[in-house]
Amino acid sequence: MTDRIEVAATELRPLLEEFIVWARTNEPDIAPELVGPAVLWHRLAFSDDAGIWKADTLRELLLERMPTVVDDPDAAADGLIQALEAYLTFLSQTGRMHQRADSFDRLRSELLALEDDFVDAMEDLIDSDSPSEGDDEEEIADLGDFELFADELAELDTIRLRPDAELADAARAVPLLAKARDLALWVGPSRQVGEESLLTDAEVEEALSVVGLPRPSAAGPLAQAVPQLWNIWNLAVDLEFLEPGDDDTVSVRTDTADWPFDDDEDVLDAWALGLQSVDYADPELPDEDLTLVLTGLTRGVLVRLLLAGGSLELANLRTDLEAAAADLDELGPDAWAAATSLYGDPLAPVIDWLVGYGMAVVSGTSLVLTPLGVDGVVHLIDDADIEVDARPAIDSMNALDLLALSADLPEEEADAELAAWMELRDPAKAASELLEAATADPADALIRVQAASVVGALGEAATPAWKAALSEPSLRPYAATHLTQLGVADAPEPTQDDTHWLILDMWTISAGLGRSEFVSSLRDIGPDLLNNLLEVVWKIPHAHVEELLDLISQVHPDKQVAKAAKRALFKTRSATGH
Repeated sequence: MTDRIEVAATELRPLLEEFIVWARTNEPDIAPELVGPAVLWHRLAFSDDAGIWKADTLRELLLERMPTVVDDPDAAADGLIQALEAYLTFLSQTGRMHQRADSFDRLRSELLALEDDFVDAMEDLIDSDSPSEGDDEEEIADLGDFELFADELAELDTIRLRPDAELADAARAVPLLAKARDLALWVGPSRQVGEESLLTDAEVEEALSVVGLPRPSAAGPLAQAVPQLWNIWNLAVDLEFLEPGDDDTVSVRTDTADWPFDDDEDVLDAWALGLQSVDYADPELPDEDLTLVLTGLTRGVLVRLLLAGGSLELANLRTDLEAAAADLDELGPDAWAAATSLYGDPLAPVIDWLVGYGMAVVSGTSLVLTPLGVDGVVHLIDDADIEVDARPAIDSMNALDLLALSADLPEEEADAELAAWMELRDPAKAASELLEAATADPADALIRVQAASVVGALGEAATPAWKAALSEPSLRPYAATHLTQLGVADAPEPTQDDTHWLILDMWTISAGLGRSEFVSSLRDIGPDLLNNLLEVVWKIPHAHVEELLDLISQVHPDKQVAKAAKRALFKTRSATGH
């Protein structure tokens, strides 16, 4: 995602700079710099074309996206709506608004209709960021604070993740998800809940039977003696199997009975929704202060397992965490002793939950992460904004996975991934898979160039794949070039259009690296040759030809080249009706 943001920001920067200059004269009372995040997220979430704006996307952009990305909600509340209205005016008046966009009047009307809700959203952010009592106190880490292990996590060898199909099959068999489903179905379409206790003792007994938990011996209210039941209840809410209703009711969602779902992505999405439930496994002690000392115990188990390669002796794990609790708080030894007295083993509720959620298994005297558990810990670490090197397992990567991963790796690491992947395949089959992957998105020049480069290194073994690629417009230039280089008798000679296509692909990649890299690559060509190219490349039906010509017209320091790019841009827009 970071790469997509950088590429989009680079593409939009010249347009935003021009808007800022325009605003100084036409809208001097607004703050034009406020529109940057909104325009960027519009580009990322709703339209690849900066000129296509739709009224029905403004609500999501302003009320859902912007509250997560604005740096200064106070300034946004005061001026973003006005700045965005000015930006849409700028697009309309300068001919930048695409013909497929909604009318300016409709966009402006929707924008103004959302203003009050947007200001409310920003004020909510301001309130949530306001300091409260105790904020000045130093935050104390708990046993599951991943930040304490950030350096060790960064030094881990590459973590290999199993494919989604395998993980989804494992998630379908997770016992706690089935229990949460059954509990939600028992709740039914509408069940009244109490204020002090959600369920009556009679209902608690029924619910315990539904999820397969024993009825405890309790002197007081039964609802206060069944923490495991409430953990499953909360999990059902996390999974969106249960949802609160009006008038103190709770209801089962209509699709809950369909669990386990058929679609792998839906299964993994549901499992991930419940991943934060690992916190429910931390010991609950009669003394609240002692309970707080052991907060994060389950996450502490998970991070230690990952750092140990996925498996630890339970005795060593207990010793390590007992010492960590003592180091963390002077009440640590008392909390550990209390948990031992209550559970027999402070790790007992942790192990039960992790096994029940499919994240770990007990093997002899060791606790071992499952592939689903490894994937889950990586998710949790990522949620904590800590980076680890996690990649798909080599044997599970398809060609597109490989190419997409390689694009984000240093050359040496990318070569190593490729070599390991190629060892598992026949060269001819590998060539076919790579070139097929390169056609998945005709607009993705980087994937296409990577695939062509890798297949080009396979020599004659790739000949059948190159021949098949001649029928794909985006790959034909590469196929014709490589078949000619291989000396294939019936190979078509590369045409001028093929050469121009290759140039446009390279320009697209260069533009994605940043403005300075793009300008440098253009300068290497020289103004005369570049002018000659601009006279012809506008005819090529390349996905990025318009934006490249537009970018050249804005960034090239030679005014004659910039004018030639504008002329070429006009020609291609006229030809395509844009």
